[in-house]
Amino acid sequence: MDITTWMNNYTGKSDFDLVGLFSQSKHPTLLAGVIFVVFLMALSGNALLILLILFDTHLHTPMYFFISQLSLRDMMYISVTVPKMLMDQILGNHRISAAACGMQMFLYLTLVGSEFFLLAAMSYDRYVAICHPLRYPVLMNHRVCLLLLSVCWLLGSLDGFMLTPVTMTFPFCGSREIHHFFCEVPAVTKLSCSDTWLYETLMYVCCVLMLLIPVTVISGSYSSILLTVLRMNSAEGRKKALATCSSHMTVVILFYGAAVYTYMLPTSFHTPEKDMVVSVFYTILTPLLNPLIYSLRNKNVTEAIKKLLGENSSFQKQ
Repeated sequence: MDITTWMNNYTGKSDFDLVGLFSQSKHPTLLAGVIFVVFLMALSGNALLILLILFDTHLHTPMYFFISQLSLRDMMYISVTVPKMLMDQILGNHRISAAACGMQMFLYLTLVGSEFFLLAAMSYDRYVAICHPLRYPVLMNHRVCLLLLSVCWLLGSLDGFMLTPVTMTFPFCGSREIHHFFCEVPAVTKLSCSDTWLYETLMYVCCVLMLLIPVTVISGSYSSILLTVLRMNSAEGRKKALATCSSHMTVVILFYGAAVYTYMLPTSFHTPEKDMVVSVFYTILTPLLNPLIYSLRNKNVTEAIKKLLGENSSFQKQ
């Protein structure tokens, strides 16, 4: 049985309606235009960062390898939600099939889950670089980086494989209007006419574990980094270490804060409007902010951009 048949058999052979952002806006056309511009800026900013890291040999280090992977994930998960939302607004058709909804849910969960662990891997990289600089080339060689990346993808996909099939096999016998702009698990679960208390409890436990493991790694890494930085004799070394880590911590706070609200706070704290605002923040705005945070606050990246612009201007003069 293929995935489409499986989806249709268990969802009553009916589509869902995405009642998203634009239904709440007094100026939907303007909002769609703003989101489209942000989408293009996020794609171009992350693509530029990836290309800089790929072609500038000074950026061929584990830290920038992980930053490029973060940018790749940002490009992927903003592309999972925004193009569908904008096309629905243009065509006036907000329907999504059960199979497409399940696929969107799986991709989103996998990408977001893998990003949780990627941020933990990035914090570990900074811990090794600052606390064990002499052993850094050995402890963070290319093979280790690829292994950490593979683990991030594997653990992220577990989230998608566990939550998507269960969510999509609930009976939906009432309204099929999803009060969201994409198929997010809590929004779809609300449509079920069966008792979902046990599932929501298990989902809560799953999300706590998905957050607790990376947060433990991040907290431990940065506690050790802070102690090491405070013992540094060089003021320049302290400044460089803190600048690098502050950029990463800004991204961690933005991403994890939104995830905690969405998946860990009780349902009494949630309304469809609040959920959509938070989702806009971490699905649309965070991919835009990440390349800005890592480029504007990173001397090596800004120098690479200046070098690229300098080469382009020299080429034009010739």
